[in-house]
Amino acid sequence: MKIIELPIEFEFNGQKNYIYPSLIILNDELTLVDTGYTNFLPLIENEILKNGYEVKNLKNIIITHYDDDHIGSLYDFKEKYPWINIIASETESKYISGEMKSERLIQAEEMLKTMSNNEVDFGKWFIQQLKNLKHISIDEKVHDGDMILDNKCRVIATPGHTSGHISLYFPCLNSVITGDAAVNEKQEFVIANPNFCLDVDNAQQSLRKIKNLKAETYYCYHGGKFTV
Repeated sequence: MKIIELPIEFEFNGQKNYIYPSLIILNDELTLVDTGYTNFLPLIENEILKNGYEVKNLKNIIITHYDDDHIGSLYDFKEKYPWINIIASETESKYISGEMKSERLIQAEEMLKTMSNNEVDFGKWFIQQLKNLKHISIDEKVHDGDMILDNKCRVIATPGHTSGHISLYFPCLNSVITGDAAVNEKQEFVIANPNFCLDVDNAQQSLRKIKNLKAETYYCYHGGKFTV
């Protein structure tokens, strides 16, 4: 079993950016963690191929939380590879499936009311991005402490950034996939952008929780791999 990060380069507001979805390889079966923005499917496919793996062997997609840069291409993956088993927490499943209006959309609409004139255009654009996300039902709903992927991976509830956010702990690899519970910011291991945190206190608590696992490697979606 191993984990590899998939550096996905893209441009945003004229600047070069990266996200780092993770690919878990277990018994020739692949599991992707998070799917990038809308239309990122080909970028992720290329990165998987570049690492010598075939996308037809993709068995699962795990979604850490509902945010447009994490679930943007989920619908496209499921449409192209219908056998994929989609895994998310019970809480986030409600937003991903459209059963409930997402916390992120509610937050964005609230923030729009107090934005300055300079920020309003971005606020409206962001709300539209969220509204454009296609809903999709979750095949497997998980909870804190659940063991998945042949009992090699423990689901860790890491609320704060969103209320149903999960991270993934791999005891045999001494590694954690953090989602947005932690980011690698210039080799500092910190919470993701506090402006987007739905509960900063919970986010700090979740960061402590995954630090206390004392893993050697933390795979951060933003900033890339952090090695202790």
